Amino acid sequence: MAKKTTSMERVRIMGIFAHVDAGKTTTSEAFLYYTGRIHRAGEIDEGDTQLDWMEQERERGITITAAATAFHWKRHRINLIDTPGHIDFTAEVVRSMRVIDGGVVLLCGVGGVEPQTETVWMHANRDSLPRLLFINKLDRIGSDFDRVLDEVHERLTTKAVPVQLPVGREGDFRGVVDLLERRALIWHGDDEDPTVEPVPASLEEQATAVRQSLVEAICETDDELLVAWLEGHEPDVETLKGALRRAVIANELVPVLCGASREHIGVQPLLDAIVEYLPAPVDLKPILGSVPDNGDEVIERPDDEDAPFCAAAFKIVTDPHVGHLTWVRVFSGQMGVGDTVYNPRTDEMERVGRIYYLHGNKREQVERMAASDVVGLVGPKSAVTGDTLCDPDQPIILETFDFPDPVIKVALKPESNEKREKLREAVRRLSDEDPTLQHGYDPETEEETLAGMGELHLDIAVDRLQREFGLAPKISPPEVAYRETVRRSFETVTTYKKQSGGHGHFAELELRVEPLARGEGVVFENEASAADVPKDFIRPVEKGVRDALERGIIAGYPVTDVKVTVLDGKYHEVDSAAMDFEIAGSIAVQRAVKGAAPTLLEPVMEIDINVQEEQVGSVVADIGRRRGSVNAMKVRGELRNIDGEVPLSEARGYATDLRSLTKGRGTFTLEFDHYDIVPDDIAEEIIERRKEEGKLRQR
Repeated sequence: MAKKTTSMERVRIMGIFAHVDAGKTTTSEAFLYYTGRIHRAGEIDEGDTQLDWMEQERERGITITAAATAFHWKRHRINLIDTPGHIDFTAEVVRSMRVIDGGVVLLCGVGGVEPQTETVWMHANRDSLPRLLFINKLDRIGSDFDRVLDEVHERLTTKAVPVQLPVGREGDFRGVVDLLERRALIWHGDDEDPTVEPVPASLEEQATAVRQSLVEAICETDDELLVAWLEGHEPDVETLKGALRRAVIANELVPVLCGASREHIGVQPLLDAIVEYLPAPVDLKPILGSVPDNGDEVIERPDDEDAPFCAAAFKIVTDPHVGHLTWVRVFSGQMGVGDTVYNPRTDEMERVGRIYYLHGNKREQVERMAASDVVGLVGPKSAVTGDTLCDPDQPIILETFDFPDPVIKVALKPESNEKREKLREAVRRLSDEDPTLQHGYDPETEEETLAGMGELHLDIAVDRLQREFGLAPKISPPEVAYRETVRRSFETVTTYKKQSGGHGHFAELELRVEPLARGEGVVFENEASAADVPKDFIRPVEKGVRDALERGIIAGYPVTDVKVTVLDGKYHEVDSAAMDFEIAGSIAVQRAVKGAAPTLLEPVMEIDINVQEEQVGSVVADIGRRRGSVNAMKVRGELRNIDGEVPLSEARGYATDLRSLTKGRGTFTLEFDHYDIVPDDIAEEIIERRKEEGKLRQR
C-alpha cells in the first residue's frame, strides 16, 4: 500500500454500519474484490471472508469485532473499518465511529430500518458524521426501495435524498438509474461490470420527478445555486456533485444509493460515491483536545503531517503472533519505529516497536505512521481504548469514549487451583480488549466474574477463553446485573467509637441519603463545616461511603442514583484518624440506605420482534406474561414488527421460546434501554435467594 503516494485530499477514512444481516461484510468483501485487494470475494456462508476472520464469526455468520483494511479506488486510498451489527457489540461501533471521517449505513431492502440502524444513526448524529445510505438486498423477495426510503424519512432523517433508483424488483432487479447523470447502469448475467444504457421508458417519468427533487434539494444548500435554480438555470452535473459533496460533509444531505452486494449490483457506484461525497481528512475541522492537567484549555490538531503527533487508541487486541497490539487513528503529525509516544492518562512514555497496516487479521509492517493512517502499534502497553498517544513535547488529551454499563454477568470457577491465575489473567486480557466486558473477583466464592451487554456477548467471551487460552472453567448461569437504590430521603447520625484508655478511635457523622433520577449514579457532597469535620477527613468519608454502596446494602448489588450529603459531624483531636471516618462513613451510609425505603432496580430491554401476522397475538400475549409491554406494531413487508419493552430477567432464553411460538420463523433483537424498579414481591424473592446463596456479607 503506497500510502505516501496518496495526497491527503485523496484519502477517505470510513466505516460501514448496519443492523445484523443487512449485508455489511458481503459489501466489504465486494469492495476488496473490485479494488483488487483480493481475487475472489469471500462468502459468509462459506466461512472464507477476509474481514470476519475469527472462528466464532465464521461459524455464526456474524461480525463480532471491528476489522480494518485499506484499498485503492480511482487514485483514492480508502481506509475501511467493518463493524458488528449485533446490538451486544455496539461498543465496537461507538469506538470505531469516533476515529473515522465518514460512514456508509446499510439497510436491508426487506427489513428496512431496524433497531441497530437507529442506534448507529443516533451515535452518528452525536458525532456529526457525514454518511451515505445504501439500500441493499433489493434482489430479495419482499424488498421494496420506496417503503424503506419512507422508513428512513420517518425514523432516521428527512435529509435523505435518493441519487439512484432501482431497475427491476426482487428477482428481476438488475441495475440502478443514476439520477444526476440521467443514465441506467445494468448488470447482465454474470457480467461484473455494468453496461451504460438509457433510462428505461417505464422509469422515465419517476426518474424525472425524483431528479427534480434531488436537484432542488442540492441547490437549497448553496445560495448561488439556489438563485440560478429559481431563475430557471439548472447547474451542470459536476457543479451539482460538488455542491452535494459540500452538503454531505456539512450534514445537510444524505445521499441514498441501492443495490445487491452479493450479486455485486451497485457496488462500483457505491465506491464512486464514497470518493465523490465523503470527506477527506482535510475537509473536516481539526480535532480538538485539552492540555493535560488543564482541561479548560482547548487546543487543536490539524490533519497535517508537519503538526505535532497525535493519535487516538480505539481498539486493543491480543494478537497470537505479535502480542499486545494497539489500534490507532493518527490525526496529526508522524512517528517512526523507535520513536517515543506519550500517554497523558498514565503519564508514561513508551517506545514504538513496530507499526502495521491492517487487513483483517493480516498485517503489513511499515516504518512510519502519519496523519490519516489507521495502524496497529506494538510497543505501547499502557494504552486502553480511548487513550491519546501524542508527542511528548506537545501533549494533548482527546475526548475519551463513554461506554454503557454491563447488564448481565457470569461467574467463572477454574477447573483446578493451578489454573486459577491463568483464568484471572485471561479474563483481564479479554476486558482490556473490550471495554464493555468488566471483570471482577468474589473473594467469598473465589470466583472470577465477567459482566457484559448480553447473553451472546458473554457466550463469545467464554468461547474465547476455551479456544484462545485453553481454559474450561465452570460457568454459572447468566445473572442479571441488578442495582439498588432508595425511594425517599433519610438522615442518620452515626458514631464510631473505641476509647478505652490510650490512643482510641472516634468519628461522628450526620448524613443524608436521597434519591436521584435514573442514570445519575452516586453523588457525594459535603455541607459540614471544617470546624466540625476537618477537610482531611472528608475524602476518607467519601471512600467509606462509595465502597459500601458498591458492595450493596440489601442484596449485594451496587447502589446507584443516590445523593449522599455529609451534614455535620464531630471529631476528637487525639483519637480521630482518617480510617475512623472511613469506617463511620461506611456504617452511616448503610444505616441511611436501610431507612430510605431501599429497593432493587432491574435492566429493562427494548425488544424488537418480526413475526408473521397470524403469530402476533400469541407473541404479544407472551410479552405480557413476561411483565413486558408493547409500544408499537408496524407492517414491515410481509412481516409484522412488534416494538416493546421487557425486563432482562424475563427475556433470558427468549430465542428458544420465540422459535416455539413462531415455528422457527420469528426473529428478535434485545437492546438495553433503562433501569426500572423491581416489583416488591419479586425484589423480596431475589433478596431471599441471595441470602440462601450466601451472597450477602454480614454487616
